[in-house]
Amino acid sequence: MKDIGLILGIRPDVIRASKIIKLLNQSTDIDFDFIWSGQHYSENMKDVFFNQLNTPKPDYEFNIDVTNDATTVSSIINETYSHLENHKYKAVMFLGDTNTVMGSIGVSQHNTPIVHIEGCMRSYDWRMPEEKYRKTIDHLSDRIYSYLPSYKKQGLNEGISDSIIKVTGNPIVDILDEFKDLFDTGVNFLDDSVKNFIKDDEFVLVTCHRRENILSPESFETIINLINTTNKKVVFPMGYATQRQLKDSGMKLNNNILVVDPIGYLEFIYLLKNSSYCLSDSGTVIEEACILGIPTVQMRHSTERPEVYEVKSSIKFDPTINNDNLEDVHFKANELKSTVWKHPFGDGTASKVIVDDLIDLSKNNNFNKHARENYDFDISRSFLK
Repeated sequence: MKDIGLILGIRPDVIRASKIIKLLNQSTDIDFDFIWSGQHYSENMKDVFFNQLNTPKPDYEFNIDVTNDATTVSSIINETYSHLENHKYKAVMFLGDTNTVMGSIGVSQHNTPIVHIEGCMRSYDWRMPEEKYRKTIDHLSDRIYSYLPSYKKQGLNEGISDSIIKVTGNPIVDILDEFKDLFDTGVNFLDDSVKNFIKDDEFVLVTCHRRENILSPESFETIINLINTTNKKVVFPMGYATQRQLKDSGMKLNNNILVVDPIGYLEFIYLLKNSSYCLSDSGTVIEEACILGIPTVQMRHSTERPEVYEVKSSIKFDPTINNDNLEDVHFKANELKSTVWKHPFGDGTASKVIVDDLIDLSKNNNFNKHARENYDFDISRSFLK
């Protein structure tokens, strides 16, 4: 029996977990398997960033049906369940809130303890599939690593036991701190079309991919209108689903906007660090920008990261509302450039805190202890006696 099975499925989660994986590899006190769910093709991990981090290839890869959310989730549950019939772990660990974390259902059916990194984040927006997934895994988990005390409080309010939740800080701080010099080399991997476009000029970086934004004609039109309002140059790495929606909508982007296919992480962080500000509906991009000191406009009706508003690194733009004064959004984003904030996401030790705790739990065979404490009740009062 190995100590930990770590199941990941999308490139951003591997980036966030990369130092955790490195520390697990270096430790002689814990052994683990790295399992790829197949939600994103493993080709994603051939990115130069992963090569330079020496991120290992997965020990196992699932073969799943990614036709839609239902087939993806059901096949991940099935593959996870089947894997655990032949491979035993003291606990199985997930990160984030994607389809992959629903594999926790397959783990729970084996009564194997579950560990969730990035626990108790809440948007309270039930339209978002991520909200359903993060609530499901949190209430199945035996150990939850929450990035902030405010996230832990949200879990406690839902009845999750205090002993289960450990506040760690956000491991993306570790990555951005440790590899800041590496990110400066991202310019070397940018396509010439991007370098020739931005030159030494100021530019705005844009990302937009959320379903509730791109699949709503009204919200999508509002976002396109917002992007078209700026006079600055705009670099827009656009996902293929967003490209299809833009083409089908018949809307056009102005000539000061350069659309490119999705780019690597090194290139993206280089662009983010050098942008005037960023328009995005991505939660992770909003975090990364806050840590790097780059203002953002968060194009979301709701967010699981309200702390970026509290430290004043971001302003809210709700695409579901008729926004008449779009120029004012860009004006306010420009104003944020002159402000200084302290990001709230931790001190860069989250990965070590998580791995040290995993080692302690594994040595003492204590993963199940948290589950017992969470669900302890007086059997004499139960109809099950």
